[in-house]
Amino acid sequence: MSGQVGDLSPSQEKSLAQFRENIQDVLSALPNPHDYFLLRWLRARSFDLQKSEDMLRKHMEFRKQQDLANILAWQPPEVVRLYNANGICGHDGEGSPVWYHIVGSLDLKGLLLSASKQELLRDSFRSCELLLRECELQSQKLGKKVEKIIAIFDLEGLGLRDLWKPGIELLQEFLSALEANYPEILKSLIVVRAPKLFAVAFNLVKSYMSEETRRKVVILGENWKQELTKFISPDQLPVEFGGTHPDPDGNPKCLTKINYGGEVPKSYYLCKQVRLQYEHTRSVGRGSSLQVENEILFPGCVLRWQFASDGGDIGFGVFLKTKMGERQSAREMTEVLPSQRYNAHMVPEDGILTCLQAGSYVLRFDNTYSLVHSKRISYTVEVLLPDQTFMEKMEKF
Repeated sequence: MSGQVGDLSPSQEKSLAQFRENIQDVLSALPNPHDYFLLRWLRARSFDLQKSEDMLRKHMEFRKQQDLANILAWQPPEVVRLYNANGICGHDGEGSPVWYHIVGSLDLKGLLLSASKQELLRDSFRSCELLLRECELQSQKLGKKVEKIIAIFDLEGLGLRDLWKPGIELLQEFLSALEANYPEILKSLIVVRAPKLFAVAFNLVKSYMSEETRRKVVILGENWKQELTKFISPDQLPVEFGGTHPDPDGNPKCLTKINYGGEVPKSYYLCKQVRLQYEHTRSVGRGSSLQVENEILFPGCVLRWQFASDGGDIGFGVFLKTKMGERQSAREMTEVLPSQRYNAHMVPEDGILTCLQAGSYVLRFDNTYSLVHSKRISYTVEVLLPDQTFMEKMEKF
């Protein structure tokens, strides 16, 4: 099969020829010097020759840095192989491979405590290279160019723990690398079994996706199994996803192809905590408390916090004010998360809470029980908003 492409305008043909000329010095080092490969970079930058060249040259650096030429021979650590929840299974009607990501059963905190961030990112890049290799095999098998993939994100069980800050930051870093190094390979990103919390999760990562990628996100409603067959024929879909494609042993989940993750056993942990940066440090005097107020404008927003103490343990609880404007004591406010003492001087604490009503929420650090020692508190508090577009879409389901 030749590397020629027939659907270009004369000016695009000219740009392609010029682009090939401009990157002559790196052509031999490219994984695939065909026109199809070069066009991915041109299309990603709307045929702007300089921007396309900059993008491709940065990718060449990335290839070296991640050793992509040998990544398929690399073995991820055992914990990543066993507990990273994804896999490639089946093809759509045009022959594009389908990649599954099982978000709800992914224990990202456990993985980040058991493997380095670089190993987890590298495993994700390895999946991308596996998908590209599958596209190449499909192209040879079908005698036509297959260069795009379909991704299915199963969000059943997505919960507040999945909004843990270091986990979200890892996802943001991966999405940035994906946009910069794997342009024009996504056909559709299909989301199934999404709870309302997805609107908050999506809002945290959408700025790391290009406008083009965001347009490819499809959320399926209650009849998702039926709707999925419009994208992928039933004989290519696992039984678990509404199809008729079983594992060789008849398992409906296709466990030989898709890994469903699960909780990482603590025996794999390499460290007790992930190092965090805090935005504020305040002193809480002996016998006193510190109140951090956050205004929540509408229900469905999420409060996320992390804190550490210096000088001993600290009490912590979340309250909702009953009167605006003035400081209230804990007794006068509505208790949302009961106050209790945490050994945050030994292990940093983090938490997350969905705000069911609008109002002024107070995160209260309590040192009233300590008559001798003041405490130093380092903390970060954020209000996570849902993405309005997706929230409206999901309310229709």
